[in-house]
Amino acid sequence: MRLAAVVPTLDEEVSLGRTLACAREACDLVVIADGGSSDATSIIALDAGAQWVESNAGRGGQLNTGARAALDHGADVLLFLHADTALPAGARALIERAVAGGAAGGGFEVRFDDPRWIFALGSRIVNLRTRLLRAPLGDQGQFVTREAFLALGGFREWPILEDLDLMRRLRKHGRVEVLRAPATTAARRFVEGGITRTIAINWSIWALYLAGVPPARLARLYPPRSRSRHLR
Repeated sequence: MRLAAVVPTLDEEVSLGRTLACAREACDLVVIADGGSSDATSIIALDAGAQWVESNAGRGGQLNTGARAALDHGADVLLFLHADTALPAGARALIERAVAGGAAGGGFEVRFDDPRWIFALGSRIVNLRTRLLRAPLGDQGQFVTREAFLALGGFREWPILEDLDLMRRLRKHGRVEVLRAPATTAARRFVEGGITRTIAINWSIWALYLAGVPPARLARLYPPRSRSRHLR
C-alpha cells in the first residue's frame, strides 16, 4: 500500500514541523497544499522533504489539489491531515489493517495537546460523537482509499465543513472505520477564541448545517482567521 498524506496550509509555521515529522514516519509521500502562506511554512515543508503544491486559499480546494498530486504519484490511500495535528505511533499499520479489512476510509480518535481537564473532557465527547456518527474529521486525520475518493469526486470546495461532508458521503459508499489510537491536535483555537465561546459557535454551526443552512452562509459565523481551522 502506498500511503500519501495531504496537508493543507496557510501560515502554519508554528505547528507544521511536528505534524510533518509524524507524517513522514508513517507515509510514503507527504504533499503540502498551500493556500498562499507568507511565513516560513514553505521552508519548513521543503526541509522536511514534502512535496509543495500551490492552490487558491480554501481548505476543500487545497485538499483536492493536494490529492491530485498524490494520486499522480501513485497513492493507493490518501491521508488528509490538518497542519496542527500529529499522527499517533503506529498510524500506518492501523490504516493498512483497516483497508485490508475492507474499510473505504476512516480516521483516528483525538486528544488535545493541552493537559487541562476541560480538554480531556472535550476529547471524550468528540470521540464518543465520532464513534456514534462514524465521522472522524480533518483534525483527527481522515484516510480514504483511492477508489473511494475518486468515486465520490473528492471534497466539495466549501469554506468550512468539507471534511464532515466527505465522511457523510463516504458512509454511503462503504465502511468507515474509527481507529481507537488518538491523533494529537492543537487546542490553540479554543484558547485564543475562548473555550466556551468557541464550543458554542462550533455546535451552533453543526446544528444549522444539519438543518440545511449552506456552508457559505455558515462560514460568516466563524472568525476570519479561524476559517482555516476546524469545527469539532
